Amino acid sequence: MPTSLPRRAVLATGGAALITTAAGLRVPARAAGLAPTPTMRGGSNNYRPGAPIVERIGGGGFLMTGTVRRAGDGAAIPGARIQMWAHTTEGHERDQRIHGATLTDAQGRFAMDMPQIVPAFGQAHGHLAYDADFDDNGFETVFLRPIMSRASDTILDVNFVLVPA
Repeated sequence: MPTSLPRRAVLATGGAALITTAAGLRVPARAAGLAPTPTMRGGSNNYRPGAPIVERIGGGGFLMTGTVRRAGDGAAIPGARIQMWAHTTEGHERDQRIHGATLTDAQGRFAMDMPQIVPAFGQAHGHLAYDADFDDNGFETVFLRPIMSRASDTILDVNFVLVPA
């Protein structure tokens, strides 16, 4: 009995590896099929080219976070410039003081403290942009306009998957 258990385990593991390889799967799993994020309709509304990189927008109280990754393999993109703006408790999305940009960290993450987003045209939403014209990473521009689940939310997490230009 003791000798058949290890043999069974070896056979089962080997069989699983063969099936996995034949199906084109590899372990550990990779993001080889990670599709690029398409630009959203209305995402570029009130965009300001070259908005300054800032520590925070206004008095804060709302957190805009996310990641920036490369399409295909999902690798993090450090140093990507992400611009954010929204209709907030401190101003309309067309107001210059409600626009700001930040850079992603080594893991491709970004975060910006900004005033609470409030509904505009019946929807609480933010605007974010990865703008290739103001970034040396070599990816295509993407504008996003994510809608919040509830106007009372105090965080909005947005992820970019970029394709090389």
